[in-house]
Amino acid sequence: MIKAKGIATESPQAKLAPFSFERRNPKEHDVIIDIKYCGICHSDIHQARNEWGHSAYPMVPGHEIAGVVRQVGTKVTKYKIGDHVGVGCFVDSCRTCSSCKQDLDNYCLEGHTMTYNSLERDGSAMTMGGYSDVIVVDENYVLRIPNSIPLDKAAPLLCAGITLYSPLMHWKAGPNKKVGILGMGGLGHMGVKIGVALGAEITVLSHSDKKKDDAMKMGAHNFVATKDPENLKKYAGYFDLIINTVSSADINMMDYFNLLKLDATLVALGAPEKPLSISPFPLILMRRNYSGSVIGGIKETQEMLDFCAKHNIVPEIEVIGSSQVNEAYERILKSDVRYRFVIDMASLN
Repeated sequence: MIKAKGIATESPQAKLAPFSFERRNPKEHDVIIDIKYCGICHSDIHQARNEWGHSAYPMVPGHEIAGVVRQVGTKVTKYKIGDHVGVGCFVDSCRTCSSCKQDLDNYCLEGHTMTYNSLERDGSAMTMGGYSDVIVVDENYVLRIPNSIPLDKAAPLLCAGITLYSPLMHWKAGPNKKVGILGMGGLGHMGVKIGVALGAEITVLSHSDKKKDDAMKMGAHNFVATKDPENLKKYAGYFDLIINTVSSADINMMDYFNLLKLDATLVALGAPEKPLSISPFPLILMRRNYSGSVIGGIKETQEMLDFCAKHNIVPEIEVIGSSQVNEAYERILKSDVRYRFVIDMASLN
């Protein structure tokens, strides 16, 4: 077994703390990766604190992983020692269902194996995530990080980047499309950058105007402070697509449905711990759509990384040490980060 050091939580109320554990020895198609950086996603907080109700402990969170290949299994063909690679939100799937066969393994009908807090497909152990110094992953679920993207900035692309890229591509954001990005956080700011690169008209819908300057520097065409309802009225029936990145149940979805054109779509990305309450009337009266999207498949995630390299797109990050993770969690809940925390795993030593 491979000895690993990381940061784990032992219960929903516990703080994250140093944790030693073991990874499996590599199988013939496995890649051993020395983790250099791991981003902190809001879903890490939800799962660490059991806010979604299915957490298992001890838990090593983290699914925005960037590192360097240390060793490869005997039949690995895609990677070699020294390659810059990434691991995203899942590390396996059934590989045989209709979704997997269409490269939609993120929608595996048998359920994909998450990078952490998930049972390995052979039932041998729970997966442990990227808040650690090493991970072992099947080569088919490893991503190649282009050399032009620094590893610390690559890490958040493995979740935040693909989570926005996938719906923007699926709903064909591009020239002559008006796209609203609801929320200007770790997810939302990636939506701005990717949407602008696709040629769409991007409008940021944010609670206050404190991030307006940032949004405009990233290329946004419009900025709406949603705290004032009068600001929203100006955009009634305006958008072809709105992507909701906010993980809060306090949003009045009626306000945002009314901003959609006929046949337009609002896509939910954020996953609040409590159910949303919605009225169907704004949807019914203009044949609008309320949909959802979750990350992206392995093939699409690689496409996203290559797209970001081509267009010089990287997230805005704050690099922290492993001892600062608990503080980072609290700051995320206060929206006190611009725009993604990334843990430097060298700080574990």
